[in-house]
Amino acid sequence: MQEVAQKIKQAGGTLYLVGGAIRDRLLNLPVTDKDYCVTGLTKGKFQTLFPEAKIQGKDFPVFILNQTEIALARKERKIGKGHKEFEFLTSPEINIEEDLARRDLTINSIAQDILTGEIIDPFQGREDIKKRVLRKTTDAFTEDPLRVYRVARFMATLDNGFNIDTETLEAMQKLKSELPTLSKERVFTEFRKAISSSKPSLFFETLKQANVLEVHFPEIADLIGQAQPEKYHPEGDSYNHTMIVVDNSSKLTDNLAIRFSCLVHDIGKGITPKDMLPHHYGHDEKGIKLVQRLGNRIGVPNFWIKCGKTAAKWHMKGGIFEQMTPKKQVELIENIAKSMLGLEGLKIVVACDKNRNRQDLQTTFHQIEFAKLGEECLKQISGEKMQQKYPNLAGKAFGEKLHEERINWIKSIDRN
Repeated sequence: MQEVAQKIKQAGGTLYLVGGAIRDRLLNLPVTDKDYCVTGLTKGKFQTLFPEAKIQGKDFPVFILNQTEIALARKERKIGKGHKEFEFLTSPEINIEEDLARRDLTINSIAQDILTGEIIDPFQGREDIKKRVLRKTTDAFTEDPLRVYRVARFMATLDNGFNIDTETLEAMQKLKSELPTLSKERVFTEFRKAISSSKPSLFFETLKQANVLEVHFPEIADLIGQAQPEKYHPEGDSYNHTMIVVDNSSKLTDNLAIRFSCLVHDIGKGITPKDMLPHHYGHDEKGIKLVQRLGNRIGVPNFWIKCGKTAAKWHMKGGIFEQMTPKKQVELIENIAKSMLGLEGLKIVVACDKNRNRQDLQTTFHQIEFAKLGEECLKQISGEKMQQKYPNLAGKAFGEKLHEERINWIKSIDRN
């Protein structure tokens, strides 16, 4: 970007690297995105300098040059409720400090002059990085409700022992009434980034701490205080258990549909009547509609929802597979094998569910045998082989015979 910066300087402007790229570099994290900001130029002047640049954005201009985003320095003013109700002002008179002041957190409000290398840090973002503190840049934080989910997401994705400044947490609480104005697409974007992290639980813990978890995630909030049998769940209530399970999932898979399935596997426990606690009879079946409800609310892909429903319905049976009759075992194998979650996906859910002490997760995973057994059963007693063996069978009779042969195969494995 040196040549671009030099050309901008000759025209009377300055090019800065801003935000997350500097933050991640200071945290010794991989720098995946670089955003740039220009001061001292008008939109027209920039277009004259770089006619090849493509412009995007309805509210304020962002130029795409050499596959890189470059924005003009801007100010913004809130003119209504919600994430989109802002008035933007771009002007050559707006300096980099004024542009940084509108950003959410101090650790994201740092800039570097491309030509001189000078760091501009008017809000002590570098100091907050050293202290591992997430702190709002200015009171303008409370003008955008999306920042609640951004902070929660940063807690999960940075995962470097960060804490949230008290005033910032209070500002997040003040935005609670505006959170319903956010589009499901915006909420899902932050949720997706959080569940992609090595510790997704921090996203939910942060929302819980800010007393806003129930706005978009009421099914998760309902798990708080839902007691479980202490003999099987020394980790505490259904919420604590779920947080352990979703964190476990990040250690076993990068598949986000499976991670989501781990998050929602026990979601049915949130509606267990208080007089039934600490038992949760039927929570597996009850969870199915709750997975759909949560998924619809935050815009989860339909593929994820289908996987989540399968996890909610079958995780209990997967956990006691060895204790089931061969008939029930084949029923599970056939149903899960044709589901989007699949046998290996359910195995991950069950392993994460069983391993509640965050220890020896790999050992737990390798001890679960139904996926390998199921795949071998379907291979040995396949529809193709059965057609060759029973060429005169078709329809329902063929399906029943196939099922029967698989049960017999499982029984033969048990005998051996």
